[in-house]
Amino acid sequence: MKVRSEETESGLLRKVGALRADLLTREPLSLAKNTGAEYRNGRFYLDIWAKPVSLAVDDFVAIDLEDKTPCDGLTQAMLAYYFHTSDGTPVSGEWIAFSELPHGQFYAAAFQGYTGNKLAALFGDNIDSFKQAAVMINGRAQIFGDAAFYFQALPRVPVAAVCWLGDEDFPTSFRLLFDDSIRHHLPTDGCAILGSMLVRKFASAKMQIG
Repeated sequence: MKVRSEETESGLLRKVGALRADLLTREPLSLAKNTGAEYRNGRFYLDIWAKPVSLAVDDFVAIDLEDKTPCDGLTQAMLAYYFHTSDGTPVSGEWIAFSELPHGQFYAAAFQGYTGNKLAALFGDNIDSFKQAAVMINGRAQIFGDAAFYFQALPRVPVAAVCWLGDEDFPTSFRLLFDDSIRHHLPTDGCAILGSMLVRKFASAKMQIG
């Protein structure tokens, strides 16, 4: 498992490097317009998961503006995918499942395993704990299922976490959903990373709740 993890991380680093190399050939003002970022003095400014970050136009390495240090690897990858893919398409307001993404049906079961099923393991039937954790990580309540929250992951990328309480026939279940416009802003593997990041945030919040 450790070797597989290292190989995966190495592959992601290579992918991020290739994306950044291509981004260096793009026009900065067009990138800013498409992503919803602010561009000034050779840097892009935007929020990811409600945290302010900045990327220099000459390397596209993301810096956390709160502590002035480079962002973690997954955040770097997410921003590289986002800047490389986003075409400025507005949010549609229609939610879709991972299986509805390009080629998503092939990986939907795996995605559910480390997102929705992980949330079920974390919260079970404790919907109040789920709600408390969602609010802690800047979730905004939606009228969907028995409890739902959406999160502004990136300026043009909302993602939702939904809970359906179980009964005598079906257990409580959770699922992550994406806005239908997501294919204009992230590739499917980028959406997989996005889901993993959100579940990690829920897990961290749950630890604080106890």
